[in-house]
Amino acid sequence: MTTAIFPSTSGTGLLDDRFAAAGRPLAAVTGAEIQAPLIQGGHVRYANLDYGASAPALSVVSAYLNEILPFYASVHRGAGYASQISTSVYENARNIVREFVGGRADDSVIFTRNTTDSLNLLAGCLPVVDHHHTGEVLYLDIEHHANLLPWQGVPHRSVVASETIEGTIAALRAELEHGDVSLLAVTGASNVTGEILPIRRLAALAHEFGARIAVDAAQLAPHRRINIAADDVDYVAFSGHKLYAPFGAGVLVGRPDWLDAGTPHLAGGGAVSEARLDGVSWATGPARHEGGSPNVLGAATLARATQVVAALDPEQWHAHEAAIRSFLVEGLQKIDGVTVHQIFSDTNPDTDTIGVVNFSLAGYDAGLVAAYLSAEHGVGLRDGRFCAHPLLKRLGLPSGSLRASFGVGSRLEDAQRLLAGIEELRRTGLGWDYVVDSGRWVPANDTRTYPDWAPNTPGTAGAAPCAQD
Repeated sequence: MTTAIFPSTSGTGLLDDRFAAAGRPLAAVTGAEIQAPLIQGGHVRYANLDYGASAPALSVVSAYLNEILPFYASVHRGAGYASQISTSVYENARNIVREFVGGRADDSVIFTRNTTDSLNLLAGCLPVVDHHHTGEVLYLDIEHHANLLPWQGVPHRSVVASETIEGTIAALRAELEHGDVSLLAVTGASNVTGEILPIRRLAALAHEFGARIAVDAAQLAPHRRINIAADDVDYVAFSGHKLYAPFGAGVLVGRPDWLDAGTPHLAGGGAVSEARLDGVSWATGPARHEGGSPNVLGAATLARATQVVAALDPEQWHAHEAAIRSFLVEGLQKIDGVTVHQIFSDTNPDTDTIGVVNFSLAGYDAGLVAAYLSAEHGVGLRDGRFCAHPLLKRLGLPSGSLRASFGVGSRLEDAQRLLAGIEELRRTGLGWDYVVDSGRWVPANDTRTYPDWAPNTPGTAGAAPCAQD
């Protein structure tokens, strides 16, 4: 047994060796010591369990940003010293990202705004003959809207995932056997439950029937190494803001033929080889889809983040994440009224899942629980439908649930704080009054304030709530 500073929810006062790997963060992140004000008074270290939405930036990435920021300038067009450096940084970022995902030498690397942007770009590049698409896009009902909505503007078919992964593969095979599928679009890991799909098997299945495969790796890339060449994946998309990098950059990596022939994603400067008053000759390669001034700093910090993640020891990385997840799942399952949700009955929480745990508490609206945990315990997590409405409906959660997500900057104490808050809620109820303001639960009569530079105060109506997220 290993003595730990975190009390065990079982009452033993000790945590066994299974959880020792998560006693401290695996990598330093910015904001790790933010002090969150509590509604009842005082402050506590903010326990960030919302990595699945936007992860904090790695400290190494933050330092790198400060290093390159003085040289920020136009790219591809300037002869000046700073422009040459910025161009070099931007173009080298493609090579770094290609290496991170195990890309093929000729794979295109296109920088976008986010995963949603990447998949919308790909939707505009599906092969067309005589103004008709050559096949349909096939996708599952468990997808994030980023991998659901772009395909609804082209010929498509959806498949209801089975209660097991094996059953789901069989259902996909049955649809592929009908023919006329050009692309299978699947998530690498569910943003709702964290369950990982067998990408290599799905790639082989798609190719067996002459289709290609695109993987939404927004959740997978921050938690598992990806090798698209080894897995024979045609396209992969992910986002920097989930991979410990700021500035809202995304990327699409994949085979160049569709991309070079597809509709340019942004018509504008840099996307053409020649522009005329009555027409245009479009460029090929990444430039075709990167019209306008690119997000140089976003691409650079995304690339730097991939280098840090790629350098992690896989055994330590997965052990750290598995320990937090196991501790959290086991603790939640011991609390009366809590249900931990998953899609498939044949997934293993320790080996086939990433750092995402979805749950609900009987008798309480998910938004109210999230507001309570934030206000009274300094714990941040997600509530709602997570931009995956069809999946939440099939899980019997049409009004939403709760999601705790974590990563390399997390520590076991974050999970322990969440469990302690839920246990206290079950024992004594809410410690404060809460009201609905602009569609969100907030503490009533909240006098806490944001930092002086922030534009709003907690509990006041601000931006419209995102019922999807």
